[in-house]
Order: sequence, then structure tokens, then C-alpha cells
Amino acid sequence: MSELLKVNGMVLSATPFGDYDKRVVLLTRERGRITAFARGARRQNSVLLAAANPFAFGVFSVYEGRSAYTLVSAEISSYFTEVKGDFEAACYGCYFMEVAEYYSRENLDGTDLLNLLYVTFRALAKKQPDNELIRCVFEMRAMVQNGEYPYEMAEDPSLQEGTRRAVAFVLYAPLQKLYSFALTEEVFAEFRSVQDRLNRRRIDREFKSLEILKSMTDYGIK
Repeated sequence: MSELLKVNGMVLSATPFGDYDKRVVLLTRERGRITAFARGARRQNSVLLAAANPFAFGVFSVYEGRSAYTLVSAEISSYFTEVKGDFEAACYGCYFMEVAEYYSRENLDGTDLLNLLYVTFRALAKKQPDNELIRCVFEMRAMVQNGEYPYEMAEDPSLQEGTRRAVAFVLYAPLQKLYSFALTEEVFAEFRSVQDRLNRRRIDREFKSLEILKSMTDYGIK
């Protein structure tokens, strides 16, 4: 058997596998995105019952196999229960997980994206700023980390000064301050429009959770 590895990470998704197991996708600092099987995780007495679920953040102990890992234990530092307990915030959280899975790669350093996820979930838990602003900021910074964001947007003369300043802030702010600002309704409308256009141009897939969020907005569901 291979050597036991300890990886810092977050569960992006979890699906049933067999009668009692789970297949989990983890975003880790050390190995990027990995797939692991949690044996017996659906049994009521399993030590992985809570850990093998989306939003769980901590240290995971795994064995490496030929094509996947085996998850044997976990030390969870946060389950982000505040996010799980708020239906709207949970939907945004699921969307951020989908985006993280889209941008992450196997066997590549996942530190930046993992840190971005962590501070984003902290913002969701605190309910500050507005969830839609959190969404736009997360999308923008994820594009920056993936080398896809057009930096000239921060100097686009067709945009309001407030929008340009907001874009510049998100591009260069340290992560711990990333969600420490608010926008007027007028500036935010333009800021969101800019990011939505970039999403359509640069992301080549649809996200199920984003479709749910759009439906919630259309029907005024919170």
C-alpha cells in the first residue's frame, strides 16, 4: 500500500458509490483537484459520515492509488454550517464549488484557488457583502488566478469611474480584504454586467447551480 498522505483541502462534491461508499472530489493545496473514494462513508457510524460532504474544509488523510485516492480520515476545521443553513447562500456555495472544479487541475498547486474559496465562504457566512457582489468578485478573481482576466478592463474609458476602481480593487487586493467593499446600485449594475459578459465569452460550460440561482432571482425566491 502507498504511503499515507495528508492534504489540506475542501470537498467540492460528493456522490454515492456502491451500497455504502462515496466518491468525493477534493480541491487540495498539495495535489490540486483529486478524486477519492470514502469507503463506508454512508454508514451511520462512519468516521467519514460528516467529512465526506461538500463545504467540509480541513486536513484529509488519503492513500494514493493508480487512478484515484482512498480517503481514510479527516480533521475538519470548518463545515460552514452557516452557509449550509441558508438556502440562498448554500446555492451560491454550490456554484462556487462548480467553478472551482472547472478551473482546478490534477497534480497542480491548488493553494490560490483553495484560499479564494475559503475567504469567499467566510464572506457568505457573514452575509457581507451582498451575495451577488460576492459572486461577481469570486468569478473575477478566479479568472485572474487562471490567467484569463483582461486587465485593461480596469482602465476602460467606457465604464464609470466607480466601476473601474472596483475592478482594479478586485484585481489587486489581498485576499483577506477582497470582500471589504460595497458599491452603489448604479455602479454594481455595471460591474455585474461587465463580469456576466466575460463569463459568456470565456467559460465554455453551463453550471447547474447558476441556473438555480437565476431561477431564484427571476421568481424572487430567497
